[in-house]
Amino acid sequence: MNLSLFHTGNTILDLTMTVLFAILLTYPILGGLAWFFGAFCYNYLFKYRQKTWADIPKEIEPFITIMVPAHNEEVVIEDTIEYLMNSINYTNYEVLVTDDGSTDTTPEILARLMKKYPNLRVVRIEKNKGKAHAFNIGTSFAKGELILSNDADTVPEPDALWKYINYFIREDGRNIAAVTSNMDVQNRSTLVGKSQTVEFSSIVGIIKRTQSSVFGVIYAYSGANTMYRKSALMDVGMFRQDRATEDISIAWDHQMNGWLSVFAADIIFFMEVPETLNMLYKQRKRWAKGGTEVWLTNFKKVLSHPFQNLGRTSLFIDQTLSILWTFFFWISSIIFFARFIYLLYIWDIPQIWLMLAVAFVFICFEMIAGALQLFAALLIDDRGKKMKYFMFAPLYLLFYWIMNAVTILMTFIPAVKTILGFGTGVWVSPERRQK
Repeated sequence: MNLSLFHTGNTILDLTMTVLFAILLTYPILGGLAWFFGAFCYNYLFKYRQKTWADIPKEIEPFITIMVPAHNEEVVIEDTIEYLMNSINYTNYEVLVTDDGSTDTTPEILARLMKKYPNLRVVRIEKNKGKAHAFNIGTSFAKGELILSNDADTVPEPDALWKYINYFIREDGRNIAAVTSNMDVQNRSTLVGKSQTVEFSSIVGIIKRTQSSVFGVIYAYSGANTMYRKSALMDVGMFRQDRATEDISIAWDHQMNGWLSVFAADIIFFMEVPETLNMLYKQRKRWAKGGTEVWLTNFKKVLSHPFQNLGRTSLFIDQTLSILWTFFFWISSIIFFARFIYLLYIWDIPQIWLMLAVAFVFICFEMIAGALQLFAALLIDDRGKKMKYFMFAPLYLLFYWIMNAVTILMTFIPAVKTILGFGTGVWVSPERRQK
């Protein structure tokens, strides 16, 4: 009995194509279920999960540099600096702002704040060359062996620094390159912002937990708030300055070089998120481009040594399926609508109803799998305090997969150009609203 959907004359090729078709067809469903079960693995299997926190006396606190790369951040920079100076439960640290060619009043604000706070330093870069370049320059001036990246619109919880330190001082923490924390949405005034509360719980609360516990690697750091070991940054040649997303790129560079990257679910930071669909789309285009760049960069390395790190290879396969699914989604959608129009033209009502019924069944399964993933995420993230945002799950499920499919498709060619040497890390500041 031949179960293959394809008939090329080559049995192995037919079977391979059939299996790949089935995987791509059900990829959103399989993904949602996998992340759902993976969340529980984090609670019971992950060896680097911090279960107890050690108090660190002030006399032996390791010195930390909080680095804030900034470009035209006049709306948020002062509030962020004031918070970092006055609300952190830690004493032995400095704040280092790398002003990357700001043309607004950011330099004047920083000059005034430096007179107020002796542990605030500013490195002025005259020409905007991007966040990665600003971070690389700042690392040369950083006094701390541990560097906390902190975006200009981001604030960590007051206990974040000593919690970060707990990971680095563990007996099994000498090989930790970086610890990335758990994001929470700071601005929830719009429907788009509230929907992202659900989304980030799903991505951070479920996917990173699964990646850490099951695969032993993580796909990306949170560039907005991650503590790096300076020596680990230098070991991989610092941040890649021509990449769209320096946080994804450096995470893969660390792990490809044998360093350990850790996700700390119990360290929270609060971040401003896009509040309009246009702003959200621009952000996700950058993320999609950066992800494809990393995929292309490490393609040969992973394929050359697939068994060197099975977790990393599994994560790479998942990313490959995500990219393939994007093209599968658009091709199958075009075929679906073309056939639908054709059946309407010949007025074949039974076939139309059959097509719609099959599509409806798949959508229902995707919604159920996605709802399970989101329910588990909201339940375990922040002890269930975000469960009230579950009502925004349909909006999340509707936009998240479609926007991913759009952004990966739109940025695939630009990502290839970057790998060929035509990339740039120059950044454009996000739109800010006066508070």
